[in-house]
Amino acid sequence: MAASNSSKLFRVGRSILGGLSNNALGASRPSSQLADVDFLSQQTRTFIQMRTNLKVVDNSGAKRVMCIQALKGKKGARLGDVIVASVKEAHVGGKVKKGDVHYAVVVRAAMQRGRCDGSEVKFDDNAVVLINKQGEPIGTRVFGPVPHELRKKKHLKILSLAQQIA
Repeated sequence: MAASNSSKLFRVGRSILGGLSNNALGASRPSSQLADVDFLSQQTRTFIQMRTNLKVVDNSGAKRVMCIQALKGKKGARLGDVIVASVKEAHVGGKVKKGDVHYAVVVRAAMQRGRCDGSEVKFDDNAVVLINKQGEPIGTRVFGPVPHELRKKKHLKILSLAQQIA
């Protein structure tokens, strides 16, 4: 009975890990390589999609927004894409209030993106800058690093307001 339960657990573990052999599960690997194969503890980096909470990195008055819709593509938004967002937290006395719906440009994304030179850029958090309908930033300052890929997406005003370009 106990042997059949352990074999069922092994089969479930194999199905979760994608049908890997015993060698891939770490039976014959040193402990230093075992951390590289820890599939279950890795956080997956995905597109910015509906209901994603994002940090606001300008001085428009908003602290946190939630993505309502990505305006380009079916999967979601990446660096430089425009989204529609609802303000969830805001500073008192800011230009925007809680519950307002605004357009926003994704300036930092946790999902990696390849560059022309072969390198990849990814950030620790998902962050946006709020813009108006004409595409101009609502705030007058942008905090933290901003990727130079925004130049291709025609968000030059955001680049000029940024403290640092990555």
